[in-house]
Amino acid sequence: MEGKKVHIISVSSVGALIILIVVARITLKLSKAFFLICGAGIAVIIAIFAFLLIRRRYNQRRKLLESKWVSEGRELRIEYSFLRKVAGVPTKFRFKEIEEATDKFQALLGQGASASVFKGILSDGTCVAVKRISGEERGEKEFRSEVSAIASVQHVNLVRLLGYCCVPSGPRYLVYDFIPNGSLDCWIFPKKPESRNRRWGCLSWALRYKVAIDVAKAISYLHHDCRSRILHLDVKPENILLDENYRAIVADFGLSKLMGKDESKIMTTIRGTRGYLAPEWLLEHGVSEKTDIYSYGMVLLEMVGGKRNVTCIENGGHHLNNVDNKSKKKKWLYFPKIVNEKMREGKLMEVVDQRLIDSGGIDEREVQKLVYVALWCIQEKARIRPNMRVVVEMLEGRVTVEEPPDTQMVIVDLLSIDEDTPAGRHERPRRKLGNALNCDDLDHSNEATSSTSYSLAMSVLSAR
Repeated sequence: MEGKKVHIISVSSVGALIILIVVARITLKLSKAFFLICGAGIAVIIAIFAFLLIRRRYNQRRKLLESKWVSEGRELRIEYSFLRKVAGVPTKFRFKEIEEATDKFQALLGQGASASVFKGILSDGTCVAVKRISGEERGEKEFRSEVSAIASVQHVNLVRLLGYCCVPSGPRYLVYDFIPNGSLDCWIFPKKPESRNRRWGCLSWALRYKVAIDVAKAISYLHHDCRSRILHLDVKPENILLDENYRAIVADFGLSKLMGKDESKIMTTIRGTRGYLAPEWLLEHGVSEKTDIYSYGMVLLEMVGGKRNVTCIENGGHHLNNVDNKSKKKKWLYFPKIVNEKMREGKLMEVVDQRLIDSGGIDEREVQKLVYVALWCIQEKARIRPNMRVVVEMLEGRVTVEEPPDTQMVIVDLLSIDEDTPAGRHERPRRKLGNALNCDDLDHSNEATSSTSYSLAMSVLSAR
């Protein structure tokens, strides 16, 4: 546009000078004044042509250099992108690229409290899952935590972070490999009527056992093989994905924490998912790698039984009016307690998913091994739980799995507390849980904290 203006001005100036010379010739004849005007006009016209010639050559040289720089820059970007992929470093995407890849966020795969996941296809044809983290404080914390935790880890059973996108004063985006078979909960629990858009099925026993080993290896890598120990803090079936070969991929590091090798415990606020929180976390005694192990044990039991570890059953019939619904009490079904009782009675096959029983092909020794490992993992005393390296060795048969000790299942006492129970009666199960965890030093100075812990504990342990 600027060059066009220069040419218009130059042509206009030359035309005006020529007209001036012609007018001077007519009016001044061949006088001295005419020759003076004619010489000055010709000199200016020559200067204009010289300026245009020099400017044209300058522009040609500039374009040549720019094309050379663009070519070199493209090669550098390609090489840089290649090196980033080889090194596993995530790419920073522009929002426009994210928007085009997801077709303006049309294909919703799943949605949580502060994040939504969409399916997308990048410009090179790579199928991806784009996680959009919204919200203010929590979303920002999740974004920083997830990027720092996932960007540095490389494991076959951990989801791969391809890139990210930061929008000023807006949502943050994380771009992952797309895992085609969805999450584990769709393959071990019965299909829900409201989940029509998700793929559901019943995973065979052999595949369930293989998934158990895959997840154990992934968590073991996070705990023992990373430069900084990484605590996942939200291990559950919804955060375990299955690829096209039904290999388990652990995902969603939104609540993860980095932990030094010399640290045995860190303090953090209670987060995570109800039914998978370790007792020591509910009492705000800090978290460690044993917290993930507890959650993993709960997932193992759900894989065996094909049902949630905590379910709410209403007393009475289902055809009651609203007044009766308010007056009736809740009854909690705690699946780990049932499994523990059946194990003591030698009737473990009674807790196995009925769909697996009907299809056959179940190895009773593997069922016993998986249940033993699960009950070891959910011991209420954290020091009794094995670490994930030992769990992997147990599942692979390199270490003998002994029968786990009987646990008090004190968490059932928490579940038995009704919302209308007087505050004084909440203290008894709290003391019982404290004693079970060797936490006898809980005194009345912590009453404010304990009441907060209990109200939050009840919120996270209520039915899904």
